[in-house]
Amino acid sequence: MKGRVLAINTGSTSTKIGFFIDGKILFEQNLVHSVSDLSKYASVMEQDLMRRDAITEFLSEKGVSLADIDIVMSRAGLITPVRTGVYEVTDIMKKALIEGRNGVHACNLSGLLAADIAAEINEDRKRKGIEGECHAYIADPPMADEMLPEAKVGGLPEFPRRALCHALNSRAMVRRYAKEHGIADYKALTIIVAHMGGGSSVTLHRDGKIIDTNDAHGGDGPISAERAGSVPAYPLVEMCFSGKYTKEEIKKRLVGKGGAVAWFGTNDFREIAKNAEEGDTRSRTFISGYCLSVAKYIAALSTDVCGKVDAIILTGGIANNRKMMSEIEERVSFIAPVAVYPGENELESLADNGYRILSGEFEVKTYSGSCGE
Repeated sequence: MKGRVLAINTGSTSTKIGFFIDGKILFEQNLVHSVSDLSKYASVMEQDLMRRDAITEFLSEKGVSLADIDIVMSRAGLITPVRTGVYEVTDIMKKALIEGRNGVHACNLSGLLAADIAAEINEDRKRKGIEGECHAYIADPPMADEMLPEAKVGGLPEFPRRALCHALNSRAMVRRYAKEHGIADYKALTIIVAHMGGGSSVTLHRDGKIIDTNDAHGGDGPISAERAGSVPAYPLVEMCFSGKYTKEEIKKRLVGKGGAVAWFGTNDFREIAKNAEEGDTRSRTFISGYCLSVAKYIAALSTDVCGKVDAIILTGGIANNRKMMSEIEERVSFIAPVAVYPGENELESLADNGYRILSGEFEVKTYSGSCGE
């Protein structure tokens, strides 16, 4: 793998960057933005210039010349549902990210920052007489929509099931599994991936597509560190009309203050697991319930392909807990062999996509703004 890749992943209070040379990471940095800096802006989308300057200043401090960067890869934002793959950041995409057509999230900034930095790189290259143009791309948007038509059917026509998952890391882990097992074409595999972090998504991969998943940001799916997952409808309706909560407070209970946060006031599974090890029955029961919740969704997705699954992958930050992964594996190993790849791996996943673009392996798609393109 040849070339220099800059990867950008924006979060609510920080901007993660990674710089890769010929397939190897030179450095990774989490640029934390102070509360005082963030408070100067009315919305996260107004933070673009501040975050861009933080990135370029850090690169300068590390002695990285912008002109040497061949490609800028960024986390995908909440654009309209599209197919998985890599897309160049165009004016149409930037407009969709700024407008927040499917929600405003810090990840919407990634593509905007990448495009701005790529433009700055090209200006630097032009001044120095360096040939070649740098481009900015996103990879595997979270709203990647390749679901089977029958998988979108909900109990009410007004509420079709939709995809919003950890597509970037999940697809990268499928490619990793294929490589480690000597399988030349990852598209030949049928794999279920459970990504477990602040949110949990379970994805079914076949023919290189994500053909079924849950809406990890919209109240559908397993329990997670910060999200309630699917909840009983009647009690939720009662809560909505109780007069005790605003609309935003209820949404926050489902996403942000649900799951482990609702039970224990923390999203740190290490703390909950420690309490369980020390004999706290409530913590032990919750962890078992969490593992069962993830396992149920894995088993459910296996029915899409009549149980013909080549492997199950457990990934995300919570996958670092070996005991919990063993409990999930025990419940689902009857379906297929289980592999555990801990961590978020998003910067590495972005870089991997970048090198596949540079090598010509991946065809770059054009975002038009239409759903399901």
